[in-house]
Amino acid sequence: MIEAYFSPGPNCLNHILDLIRKASTNIDICVFTISDDRIRNVLVDAWNRGLEIRILTDNFKVYDEGSDIEFLFDNGIPVKVDNTENHMHHKFMIVDDEIVLTGSYNWTRSAEKYNQENVVSIRNVTAAKQFISEFEHLWDSCPDFSLNH
Repeated sequence: MIEAYFSPGPNCLNHILDLIRKASTNIDICVFTISDDRIRNVLVDAWNRGLEIRILTDNFKVYDEGSDIEFLFDNGIPVKVDNTENHMHHKFMIVDDEIVLTGSYNWTRSAEKYNQENVVSIRNVTAAKQFISEFEHLWDSCPDFSLNH
């Protein structure tokens, strides 16, 4: 099953929140930035209910004003940051090893309120395995956030 959502407006955000709330085992997130507190809060709730969560983000965005990465790390969620001179510009999430969410949507309030962006949700194990492979490759090559914290 494939579903597409568009912003501005709440459709992309609501779908992201819904996927996180309905996750049952694990979530891997590889996004350029997270600064929308609504996403941050449901991630912490998911972590507190026992989900395995890992977040990989860009080193140039991690300390931006409003970034939620430090908050997520301080709440126990494992975080790694890209350490290259280029941007880690991915925007994808893998839920329960079977659903991939990807698209242009930045995980920010501006994306929801103003920007013309999109997310596509793909429920397909084959696609999920491809994104898992990329996530694992990046995860293994990036330093822990705690080293930079």
